Amino acid sequence: MSTTKRVAIVTGASRGIGAAIARRLASDGYAVVINYAASAAEADALVAELQAQGSQAIAVRADVASTAAVRALFDATEQQLGKVDVLINNAGIMKTVPLAEAGDDAYAQMFDINVRGTFNTLREAAGRMNNGGRIVNFSTTALALNLPGYAIYNATKAAVESFTHVFAKELRGRDITVNAVAPGPVATALFLDGKTEEQIQHFARTPPLQRLGQPEDIAAVVSFLAGPDAGWVNGQILRANGGLA
Repeated sequence: MSTTKRVAIVTGASRGIGAAIARRLASDGYAVVINYAASAAEADALVAELQAQGSQAIAVRADVASTAAVRALFDATEQQLGKVDVLINNAGIMKTVPLAEAGDDAYAQMFDINVRGTFNTLREAAGRMNNGGRIVNFSTTALALNLPGYAIYNATKAAVESFTHVFAKELRGRDITVNAVAPGPVATALFLDGKTEEQIQHFARTPPLQRLGQPEDIAAVVSFLAGPDAGWVNGQILRANGGLA
């Protein structure tokens, strides 16, 4: 399968925000790689949905925390669709627990996926992405709120923001932009799981817009950063949170 379309990899794209991004980029005309770690059925269903709409899409399993798996992800993309033009680093996990009560496994897992995963894809993209490309990382508005229980998660996203600022400068001369989106509360399983209805309603009332974000809200921001209108936006963190912070 080859294409003359621009090619986008979306990590963690089988559901939630990642799936919304994949749908939006497909509608924008990109050939889309649906990366997933475990949700094969959901990834395959999304590929079938996009293909039925006339888009080019493939699913590629890869644990972004593995250097070899990320290399294989880029290999599969190049073999089936072509060289990468857009990389969306959406894959991530969030576990909230007071720092003093956090176990080693939870700490390692969040840093492996959120930080090492982004590091692996950025490093691979540096040598394999087409000039003129777009990279969009994922941070979080939780960084601005300093809520109890978010210390480790926030630390991982602070690292991603640092990657974003520095990597944008390291790609000088390539016409590749590197930015990050920092969503506020979005109505996905990642946010909703483990929260009471009272907590969910509190987060929904807090932004001036008085609602939770939807995956499509974030996908629209990613679409902008990946597209031609954001060509002069580089090394920035775009906080898409309804005015929460």
